[in-house]
Amino acid sequence: QVQLEESGGGLVQAGGSLRLSCAASARTRSNYDMGWFRQAPGKEREFVAAVSWNGGITYYTDSVKGRFTISRANAKNTVALQMNSLKPEDTAVYYCATRGAARSLRVFEYDYWGQGTQVTVSS
Repeated sequence: QVQLEESGGGLVQAGGSLRLSCAASARTRSNYDMGWFRQAPGKEREFVAAVSWNGGITYYTDSVKGRFTISRANAKNTVALQMNSLKPEDTAVYYCATRGAARSLRVFEYDYWGQGTQVTVSS
């Protein structure tokens, strides 16, 4: 019912920047909170950043604070993740996610997921 599509991944050198974007589509407005997760090889999927339905609240995992910025264009049901000062440890497949309810952004349970986009940061 809700489809998410990420774009913007790629290869970048350490210290560089990338901007990921995610577009959501649905029969009805079903995406409230939206977030980004990532999964590196051999590691569990981890939360990266989230933004509330109105774009007014953001929340980041400690490892990306000050480097990543999440933003949202609600009318277009899109969310972006600006990633600056990238580090090799940021290398992962990044997934966009959304859910059909507004919750505390500290709650990392989401209902719908995109296919993922690869981000590779070289040293």
